[in-house]
Amino acid sequence: MAPPLFLLAPPRSYTSVINAMIGQHPDAFGLPELNLFNVERLKDFWRPVSHEIGGDSNRRHGVLRTVAEIYAGEQTPETINMALHWVAVREDRKTEEVFKEIVSRIDPLIPVEKSPAYTISMKRLTRIFETFPDARFLHLVRHPIPQSKSIAKLNDGIFAFFFNAFEFENNRLIVDPQIIWHDININILNFLDIVPKDQQMRMRGEELMEHPQKQLAIVCRWLGIRDDDNAIEEMMHPERSPFACFGPINALFGNDPNFLRGSAFRQHKPKIPPLDEPLPWREDGKGLRMEVLGLAQDFGYK
Repeated sequence: MAPPLFLLAPPRSYTSVINAMIGQHPDAFGLPELNLFNVERLKDFWRPVSHEIGGDSNRRHGVLRTVAEIYAGEQTPETINMALHWVAVREDRKTEEVFKEIVSRIDPLIPVEKSPAYTISMKRLTRIFETFPDARFLHLVRHPIPQSKSIAKLNDGIFAFFFNAFEFENNRLIVDPQIIWHDININILNFLDIVPKDQQMRMRGEELMEHPQKQLAIVCRWLGIRDDDNAIEEMMHPERSPFACFGPINALFGNDPNFLRGSAFRQHKPKIPPLDEPLPWREDGKGLRMEVLGLAQDFGYK
């Protein structure tokens, strides 16, 4: 079975579009957010298991859409119902077994997956590596200021509550999303300490947005797959993925809704602010914390 590729990054770090781009390579298969390693057994998708994983149905849409696509060849209300039966038969199975069964159906293609919630927990990341000791991991990084601004806007900043991204100062509670950027990247770095160097790569998402052909070719060579013009051209069209749009009414999501609304790639040069500018989400005019500043510099930002 081809070793899977997992994209690791905090939310809002270009993971949706880059996952779909890599997954469009002729030798790869881009999956939606399966979220399987967030829970122990498949039936856990139907009950709240932690403060950030509630009982909402959206988190299982990726699995349902994937089963419908790879077993029935299409995603319709009827094939999603078939997927629900497929899941019911396997409800007591461990989710790593279910992940293996799903990716065995697309072998020899390389499965590409990027559920952001994996990066919250070392336990989840370690389970991935124990299940797939030959897996590869692409650590995507983004400048902390635009990433944090995007987090603050997403669902009225709800991620800040999931991650306790608060600062107490002068008896005031300040929501500060840079804490999310820092803590998740630290989680990823701690996890990658146990992964062989040749199975991991770090890439700044802004570079891929600006120079996609060059950066995608680098990823291809690292994965050991072809990097000719035809392969790269396929990767420039994430919108061709069967998961790059909303699904049927009974499994709409499986990815960032913003990506699902418009999944075509638009090459551009992202604006990269200086690391020492005041943060737009803080009324006190403060800048990045020292630990965030240091980590961003380690990632190559200035």
